[in-house]
Amino acid sequence: MCADSHTPITESVTPLQRRVLLIAILASFVAFLDGSVINVALPAISRELGGGLPLQQWVVDAYLVTLGALILVAGSLSDVLGRKLVLRVGLVWFGVASLICAAAPTGVVLVVARALQGVAGALLVPSSLAIIISTFSGAPQAKAIGQWTAWTGIAFIAGPIVGGVFVDTLSWRLVFAINVIPIAVTLWLMRGLRGGERSRAGGRIDVPGAALGALGLGGTVFALIEQGQYGWGSPAVWLPLGIGVLALAGFVVVERASDAPMLPFRIFRVHNFWVGNAATFFVYGALAFGPLMVTLYLQQVAGYPATAAGLALMPPTLVMLLLSSRFGQLAGRFGPRLFMAVGPLVAASGFLTMLSMGRTVDYVFELLPGVLLFGLGLSITVAPLTSAILGSIEAREAGIGSAVNNAVARIAGLITVACAGVIVGRHLDHDGLAHALIATALLLAIGGVLSAAGIRNPRREKREKSAIPAPAPVSPAGRSPA
Repeated sequence: MCADSHTPITESVTPLQRRVLLIAILASFVAFLDGSVINVALPAISRELGGGLPLQQWVVDAYLVTLGALILVAGSLSDVLGRKLVLRVGLVWFGVASLICAAAPTGVVLVVARALQGVAGALLVPSSLAIIISTFSGAPQAKAIGQWTAWTGIAFIAGPIVGGVFVDTLSWRLVFAINVIPIAVTLWLMRGLRGGERSRAGGRIDVPGAALGALGLGGTVFALIEQGQYGWGSPAVWLPLGIGVLALAGFVVVERASDAPMLPFRIFRVHNFWVGNAATFFVYGALAFGPLMVTLYLQQVAGYPATAAGLALMPPTLVMLLLSSRFGQLAGRFGPRLFMAVGPLVAASGFLTMLSMGRTVDYVFELLPGVLLFGLGLSITVAPLTSAILGSIEAREAGIGSAVNNAVARIAGLITVACAGVIVGRHLDHDGLAHALIATALLLAIGGVLSAAGIRNPRREKREKSAIPAPAPVSPAGRSPA
């Protein structure tokens, strides 16, 4: 988080700029709140709609498939069609999809609606940041971005608490229905708002790349989730898997040949960029998988209410709010390599510590020590990781670099959640939790080893001239955009 992220915008900022900032915060807050609230609602959804672990996986991954496949192309849509137009479409779309989720009579309808939410989320996040960048400049822009990122962190804190209260006292359906209130307020604030014109009029959108990416991710994830029910030998598994793999191969071919690719592979020629993204894949894959399995276990096996399960994994986010900026500053002085190597190993030790949990969980002695180690490891890792990746490329490519890193993080979570059935089995029990904790620790350890072996510290004088401010903290259950 930027050191002055909570500093009020100075009086030199115009009323229009304050209005735009509020619009951007509300638009992104909806998407991030919905991403952080879902874990605590999954057991209640499964109890009402059935489907067990596969449905729970799909409720998470249907959103991530479309979000991960389209988040890169969404930036191009904003530039070509106009940022405020794309933001309005994204808000209305997200609101309609949220109401369908709230009213879903079956698991299939809920999963389809979640996929539609992912499309809308891909439109919201890049557009909300883009209108800040196009409206502010200089020091006010830095402060505005700081406030925007701070509020996304607050969304991750509020989500599990709000979701738990709704699930325990009212209904899981309100977790989705409540979205229409901030969306309506945001659309009202946008009335009569001028500007946000196209910055690349006549530009081309990479439709083939987006389509192949979505098909490739969707087919592969379908096979990973459904193999537990049908087996690898079933056509219902190997056929979509084959289509998915072929689509991903086609995606690579199309992107390499395109004049305006959704994913410019040339950027991976930068050493720290590709190594940092490789570490991101393993670290954020672990972050999506491990906390989800722990949250489900606390509710379905240990008998925690949804609110208590949400609060149980709150300490890592609070630790990051306190420490991530400090570790970002230290990485600016000494280079990111040590922190990116040590941080994931500390986080991994936290998950291994959780192996002491039994079928009943004593929070203070069996869960809290591991949760605090997890939070400390994340605090050591996240800011240096983002700084290493974005600091390795030219400033003019920071936008696409950030989008690529976001996409890598989300796709990693998509894949690890899809593999839940392979790791824990058909039902999450005590043995399945042990497998999940060990797998999470292993993913984190691989991320740390990759960083230790591959990340290069920039020269001291370069660090002093081009240090990137520490980013907003991320939730253990999600990813805050760089």
